[in-house]
Amino acid sequence: MRAIMIMFDTLTRNYLPNYGNNWVIAPNFQRLEEHCVTFDHFYGGSMPCMPARRELHTGKLNFLHRSWGPLEPFDISVVDVLKNKGIYTHLITDHSHYFEDGGATYHNRYNSWEGFRGQEGDRWQPRDIDLELPRQHPLTKAGVSFVQHYANRQKQRREEDYSSVKTMNAGLEFLQSHGNRENWFVQVECFDPHEPFVVPQRYRDLYGLTQPPRLNWPVYGRLTGKLSLDELGDLRKEYAALISMCDAYLGKILDFMDDHEMWKDTLLIVNTDHGFLLGEHDWLGKNKPPLYNEIVHLPCFIHMPGQPENQHRSALAQTLDIPATLLDYFAVPPPMAGMEGHSLLPVISRDEKIHDAVLFGIFGGHLNVTDGEWVYMRANRSADNQPLAEYTLMPTHMREFFSPEELNGAELVRLNQFSHHLPVLRIPCQTDQNSALYGDFLFHLSEDPQQKRNLIMDRPQERERMIELLKRKMIEVEAPPEQWIRMGLSQTE
Repeated sequence: MRAIMIMFDTLTRNYLPNYGNNWVIAPNFQRLEEHCVTFDHFYGGSMPCMPARRELHTGKLNFLHRSWGPLEPFDISVVDVLKNKGIYTHLITDHSHYFEDGGATYHNRYNSWEGFRGQEGDRWQPRDIDLELPRQHPLTKAGVSFVQHYANRQKQRREEDYSSVKTMNAGLEFLQSHGNRENWFVQVECFDPHEPFVVPQRYRDLYGLTQPPRLNWPVYGRLTGKLSLDELGDLRKEYAALISMCDAYLGKILDFMDDHEMWKDTLLIVNTDHGFLLGEHDWLGKNKPPLYNEIVHLPCFIHMPGQPENQHRSALAQTLDIPATLLDYFAVPPPMAGMEGHSLLPVISRDEKIHDAVLFGIFGGHLNVTDGEWVYMRANRSADNQPLAEYTLMPTHMREFFSPEELNGAELVRLNQFSHHLPVLRIPCQTDQNSALYGDFLFHLSEDPQQKRNLIMDRPQERERMIELLKRKMIEVEAPPEQWIRMGLSQTE
């Protein structure tokens, strides 16, 4: 048995032809439907990048307990489980956050891994040299990562030098060397189409982009008068051009599967961690805005040998279901106590319901719940968004350790199923998240998929029903007490 997961970062479903887009050129994403089931109600859980990847290993939500961080010593990784059962596991990635303080424990779970440098602000090439930085739009991301990006670009002049291209080509090399072998899982993880939207000119030509880009790395935040409709249109085209490049290299892997008849005996998962706002709801980016559909309602395609193909599935599913699906496929019993995800095989085979509702969110942000028909987004009740605490044995942020000031407040506590009942550090913390600025939201997704009409005051019965659903799901995942308090909720009322 063999399994391939092709994971893209920041792949927004509204930009794919599979979900109704009629202008982005992505024939190979469209081609996935020939052999896959397409999920219509697939959601992220813990946002953004590393929290989502922690779910891919553990099958458990983590945004209620932890911000961005590595796998913890108490976490049980599905990759470790497969490896220990004799399934060879290999990671190929250009996602540089794996190689930083806040992600350094993920790639070591695999039997082997390959990493390609140079994406985004990856601290790769020396940046203390004189660089000719191009003129940029005022809404372009600034700072150290911006300079680092242009230092890295000095080593990425040709398409074959792009780290995402190297990643996808390495995926092909793995398939070539393992086409006649059994019992392996390869994760081909491409950082694109994450910003900055840098792409060879031949893909920009597809969208009539002839001038050098002025804005292809937007700063996260609300739209202002600094961005015209034409500039916003060009920004969306830069993103689309990068999707088209991802599509081209996805096609090479699909060609290989066709040529070697791998569809009959190889599981294929094509997924992403989150999407991106490009002007929708008057926002750019992720993390800062409420988690609208564009960010958290995700594309997902799965081919499971011997199961239906070329069909859509309406059952509610989530990123944390993928680990259980891999275990099910390889016939490995799940050893993870408290694993919250479920195998997607019943959804794939007969569109069976496996969730009545799912939670999603970012640490310190809105608490969100959806049943697939409605979504309720609850804001924190206090202006200071307190209390909040990190539960961890790995006190690292993205690129640094917790400060002495943060660690000074740490205490050792014994948690529940989140830490498998092992003691962990509870560290009081602050966050730049403050969902109280935006308030609560209630959207009727089937009638308003673009989430333009907030019904929080108009549908009190649905609001109360969703609040009760939110509370029930929080109890199921044993949300820490701080989350109940900052949300103004009681378990007993």
